[in-house]
Amino acid sequence: MPTKRAPRQAGLADFSGADPHYYGHRDRLRQRLIEAGADSLPDYELLEFMLFANDLRKDVKPLAKALIERFGGFAEVLGAEPDALRKAGVRDPAIAVLKSAREAALHLSRADLRERDVIGSWDRLIAY
Repeated sequence: MPTKRAPRQAGLADFSGADPHYYGHRDRLRQRLIEAGADSLPDYELLEFMLFANDLRKDVKPLAKALIERFGGFAEVLGAEPDALRKAGVRDPAIAVLKSAREAALHLSRADLRERDVIGSWDRLIAY
């Protein structure tokens, strides 16, 4: 049995017969992440992807941009305290995703350090 879409408010897309531009946004973003990698996404879109858990249907792009503005950047959002994230409008499911992403990054960086010399080249020394 086919599923029915919820009724929409009339808009410009109704006159052309086309769906609004934001329909399928999450799927397109997901495909870009899978096919081209995270480097193909600006910070707010990568954060937006993680915030999908905040609301299963609502557009989370404004929240992603507001969080980056409020905390000062992508890394700062991931490192923010849960209470600060809650005050900024992030719910616990999304907080868990953000915290798990931060912890995964830390685990990867520690594994990288264990597997090779920390300062094995001039580039790494300068970066250090």
